Amino acid sequence: MATERNLETSKLEFFLDVPFPSSHEATIALRSLDPDKEPRRGGISKHLSVSGSTLSVRWSADEARILRVSVSSFLDHLSLVVETMEVFGPPVDL
Repeated sequence: MATERNLETSKLEFFLDVPFPSSHEATIALRSLDPDKEPRRGGISKHLSVSGSTLSVRWSADEARILRVSVSSFLDHLSLVVETMEVFGPPVDL
């Protein structure tokens, strides 16, 4: 997890890697979280990807307040996804 300012664009950037027990679970989390687009356009962007069993998220924002709200909202949604996976157990291949 890291926050930094991109000197070329003067945007704030935040990176988060979330490990999952399997690549299948990381993909489920990605598909659950990716449809949530940012409500404000132009001030922030978010990119999600999966590599192996790790979900990676990268934000880029004009203002710290917008970045903070977006990351906080994402973490709330991520918590709900993880809790749901724990209640229903590991995914089953059909």
